[in-house]
Amino acid sequence: MNSVPRPAQTPAPTVEYVGSRATYVFAVCRSDHPGFLPSTRGHPGGGPPRLLTVGSLCAVVQDVPAAEFSEAALRERLGDAAELERCARAHHGVVTAVAGGGPTVPMPLATLYLGDERVRTAVAEHAERFRLALERVAGRAEWAIKVHLTQAGTVARPAAPGTGETSGPGPGPRRVSGRDYLDRLRSRQHLREQHRESALAASEQVDDAVRRLAVAAVARRPHGSEVTGKDRTQIMNTAYLIAEERSEELTATIGRLRASEEFDGVEIDVSGPWAPYSFTDGGDLAGHP
Repeated sequence: MNSVPRPAQTPAPTVEYVGSRATYVFAVCRSDHPGFLPSTRGHPGGGPPRLLTVGSLCAVVQDVPAAEFSEAALRERLGDAAELERCARAHHGVVTAVAGGGPTVPMPLATLYLGDERVRTAVAEHAERFRLALERVAGRAEWAIKVHLTQAGTVARPAAPGTGETSGPGPGPRRVSGRDYLDRLRSRQHLREQHRESALAASEQVDDAVRRLAVAAVARRPHGSEVTGKDRTQIMNTAYLIAEERSEELTATIGRLRASEEFDGVEIDVSGPWAPYSFTDGGDLAGHP
């Protein structure tokens, strides 16, 4: 299953609960939004997700148990990997359902307020920003593209000096000298460096090709081996905002690149379309219609 993309980086409010319920905010959309799938449940233990109208905008909210979403409770829950995954998927499920019906500004995970009136006040204060963001992402979706250098580009570790690794012209294995060993180490290191340079060049080809289709892009720090696995090194990790009607062009472009001989030992991972998590706070979208 594809991983959930990083939420938008809007700061979530600090909440001090005085009642038994809090208002959780998933996203902001236009007031004429057709709604979302009635089967969308949101967070367990909460009420059904609903639309809260604020002028020409709507906040997608859910009533949740305050005790389970207090600052201390969230710190403990989100510190557990399994619980973080459950919360992220619940949040993403609602955002995805809403984005399927029209332009949507996803809110960060765990955006909470004391009640509906606090939500209305916050949305009204940032109404112009939300309207601009909704205009910018209308008819567009986020795609995540990652490029990896794979184990196919490496070679086996050379034998240590003095061990019988190769056969000479006479009977029996030939002993490897210290000089042979160092030469082989240097050769393998050179091959690894060459392959990494080729992978970096390949990632630049991917980025150049996809940027021709995109209206905006956000480059992120590549993930380490704890995410990618020890047999893959992530070279590129970039999100692109692409018009919905160009998705087939994107698929064809990636297919052409994957088939190129230059991509031997290089993998391209594509996921999407996503709600525009990376493109709803202005930033790289500035100046785009």
